[in-house]
Amino acid sequence: MIAFSLVACLMGGPVHAQPDVLRADLRAGWQTEGGGQMVAFHLTLQDGWKTYWRAPGDAGIPPHFDWSGSQNVKSVRFHWPRPEVFHVGGMQSIGYSHELVLPVEVVPIDPTKPVNLRAAVDVGVCSDICVPASFQVGANLPRPGVADATIRRALGQRPSTAKEAGVTGVTCEVTPQKDGLRVTAVLTMPSTGGPEVVVLEPGLPGVWVSPADVTRNGGQLRAVVDMVGPTGGAFGLQRDAIVVTVLGKHRAVEVKGCAAP
Repeated sequence: MIAFSLVACLMGGPVHAQPDVLRADLRAGWQTEGGGQMVAFHLTLQDGWKTYWRAPGDAGIPPHFDWSGSQNVKSVRFHWPRPEVFHVGGMQSIGYSHELVLPVEVVPIDPTKPVNLRAAVDVGVCSDICVPASFQVGANLPRPGVADATIRRALGQRPSTAKEAGVTGVTCEVTPQKDGLRVTAVLTMPSTGGPEVVVLEPGLPGVWVSPADVTRNGGQLRAVVDMVGPTGGAFGLQRDAIVVTVLGKHRAVEVKGCAAP
């Protein structure tokens, strides 16, 4: 497996992890009404290569972000655009081809003071082979900054909310298993078009989640997954932390929280 790295700076132009595979930019964006800063990672990939969503599937490499080198940063919030579903060699992965513009809303500790943003980022990029890419970004964020049409387009590509998609109910039945939990989610919602892929995220680190077994019966979509925790046994699952994402041909839908049946 080949490892490579890059360093991106706000005032510098695009930086190449490997000139024929991946280019990374940091888009500085603008100050929000709440005093935060909307920035974005802009990754450009060679044809035939892809990178991965936050829940990358069995064949993907999850991205990792380390903000510990930053100053005056209280929290960050990702605004992931709608991803694609890939099937290769009988395995499913979820991510982005060609490019990924990932908006990040940076919330400062003190909105009256400058934000010094430093992030170490690890992503996976795949074609016939998968390779890890590591890069670092650093910038003193300009205030108030300027509007960025590329970031705004990416924000417009977010999945629909439950209300926007007409979801009228979502329940999760949790059944203990020998090595973890089985979760059955039932969503009452219109079809998103074509074969639908459902992803359940437990809201807990270190939990493996199987690809969902998905069936639709009219206005009800049913998805069953197995979850295995770090200890290999049953574990506590907070229903309000579960995120259910439905990926269809025409739209994606993200539902936060899952009630008991």
